[in-house]
Amino acid sequence: MAGLLATKPDMLDVPVLAARALRLELDLTPKPGLVDRANNGSHQDMDHALFLASIAAITPWFSVFQQAGKTHACKPASEQLRLLRPMGIACEQAMFAATHGVNTHKGGIFSLGLLCFAAGRLQGQNRLLSADALCQQVSEICRGLVARELADRSHAITAGEKQFREYGLTGARGEAEQGFITVRRAVLPFWHLEQGERRLHHVLLRLMAANRDSNLVSRGGIEGLRYVQDYAATLLATEWDMDSLREMDNALMARRLSPGGSADLLAVAYVLAMIP
Repeated sequence: MAGLLATKPDMLDVPVLAARALRLELDLTPKPGLVDRANNGSHQDMDHALFLASIAAITPWFSVFQQAGKTHACKPASEQLRLLRPMGIACEQAMFAATHGVNTHKGGIFSLGLLCFAAGRLQGQNRLLSADALCQQVSEICRGLVARELADRSHAITAGEKQFREYGLTGARGEAEQGFITVRRAVLPFWHLEQGERRLHHVLLRLMAANRDSNLVSRGGIEGLRYVQDYAATLLATEWDMDSLREMDNALMARRLSPGGSADLLAVAYVLAMIP
């Protein structure tokens, strides 16, 4: 873990950063309610080895997403999502084949795939790569996504549609359409406050405190979301340590709560923070 954090990556190779982000997020331990090197968190159908298999299956697709963004760079932003989706579905199928049908990284494929695609688009337009430029590209590509796929549905069928109708939650779609606003507001300005593995724990706590994580609502209702947000905020206000995180891990596992949306955003935060 320390070696991965100490390695200076190619700052302009977003697919490499995306793959590294997934591995860093997986290995971060303890990770309350989530699969890590110590336990399976609140999950009975997945473990560390399964996540490794999933990462190996989807990593090659990050370069495919980037090349597609470069190839279609001259087409309007409004057409990009339609071009990207078939590749995203194929990547998900590769993940499911490796995990025997278990959803380990669907959210990560969506968010990191968009970042890789946006990086290729910037490259194809001969524009400077920066965190702000990537987020702006993702926002433009996803413009209207929440309205089309959540707000305009007459009948709420999926968990995401139901959560939007009941609580106004927009999940990963809303985060992408707003250019990963939670990461930009709650994480990036504070990235420098900690170092090494503690930095990633600090980032994860900030995300859990700020993110309206739809995964938590699916498992524990709006009360489960508030419980995790309050818990994380309390730790941030104290001198938290590894024992504090292990206690939080036990508390979330006892309630079967898993902040998977915040884990996905942790990977996004790493990619954006590593770009100068």
